[in-house]
Amino acid sequence: MSEGTRDRVLEVAARGRAAAADLAPLPRGVKDAALLAVADALTARAAEILAANKIDVERAREGGTAEYMLDRLSLNTGRLEAIAEAVRNIAGLPDPVGEVVRGYTLPNGLELRQLRVPLGVVGIIYEGRPNVTVDAAALTLKSGNAVLLRGSASAYDSNTALVNVMRDALEGTGVPADAIQLVPGRDRESVKHLMRARGLVDVLIPRGGASLINSVVEESTVPVIETGVGNCAVYVDASADVETALRILVNAKTQRPSVCNAAETFLVHADVADVFVPRALEALKDKGVTVHGDERIAAYSPDVVPATVEDYKTEYLSLDIAAAVVDSLDEAVAHIRAYGSGHTEAIVTTSQAAARRFTALVDSAAVAVNASTRFTDGEEFGFGAEIGISTQKLHARGPMGLAELTSTKYVFTGDGHLRGA
Repeated sequence: MSEGTRDRVLEVAARGRAAAADLAPLPRGVKDAALLAVADALTARAAEILAANKIDVERAREGGTAEYMLDRLSLNTGRLEAIAEAVRNIAGLPDPVGEVVRGYTLPNGLELRQLRVPLGVVGIIYEGRPNVTVDAAALTLKSGNAVLLRGSASAYDSNTALVNVMRDALEGTGVPADAIQLVPGRDRESVKHLMRARGLVDVLIPRGGASLINSVVEESTVPVIETGVGNCAVYVDASADVETALRILVNAKTQRPSVCNAAETFLVHADVADVFVPRALEALKDKGVTVHGDERIAAYSPDVVPATVEDYKTEYLSLDIAAAVVDSLDEAVAHIRAYGSGHTEAIVTTSQAAARRFTALVDSAAVAVNASTRFTDGEEFGFGAEIGISTQKLHARGPMGLAELTSTKYVFTGDGHLRGA
């Protein structure tokens, strides 16, 4: 069984490598036309996609899947139309391939250019979010890469339908259908073989919870771009405008709690705690949020659940939030460094000095000043749909758009230049 699975995964990877070679030199017009064909097909064949998704959702519900995971798994007409529109938006973005990152003439007359080029074959390993199937396919195609999609078993029928629709749409566009492929298999064997396909797959990008990401990072022989969990914090500074802070906190926690850029912790400076905390607890309670707080937070309400160290480390993805009172901005930063995941942190303040210090000291992929953490998103940043949010410190950090799906190569042009001894 394992040999058969390995052979099927490697066959898909080999086809992807051939497709990547054909896709890399295609001009923008060909790729954009293919993406528009994909977008049109997604809406034209919505009925079969939603029927497949219904099977996944019902199976997951019967299996006792948590509500926030069901929300991530579910598609409807509106969500599918939004997914198709995101593909159209990606088609309208500038093509990163061939962009000159830098270029100049050397003293010896050689003309040197550093150009953006596709990564090649990109494997995406992700959990039960069918929208990722389309976002990943569109971004990789636009950036000249072939993609191997390995979603979770919970979304297998949805992903199969989406990939079939997209591959059919590529027929006759000039883009090879094998530029978009679903990795065969539902069990962990296929994931293992994808992670071992070094030489056929150029890079893997895991999207999901901590256990998935850690597994890929620790076990893969293929290079990995690590996306991170979102244990994001909102810090309310001593000089914060309370009304602004309340709106930001409630939005960051409740606008969509099941996503990685939702706030999971709020920290309040002691100087503003008496004014802010009671109102924050009331506002969060009205939204159904359970607050897990330290002793100073708990003193304001019997509804507060005593917080543990694990609470401050947790990406809840639910209507729960950890909270603490701090005595200084530096203490807030120390808390974030100790427990945060390096995703997104926000400060609410009217002090420019505090904002500057917070943004300088917080070592996260994104830092918000007087804005919700929910804005850390490729589409919100103008990148189009993102492939993920990287919390590592290599070439890609933060929302990964088209440029982050490219590498570079150097082209130097001479006139019979020879290097001397």
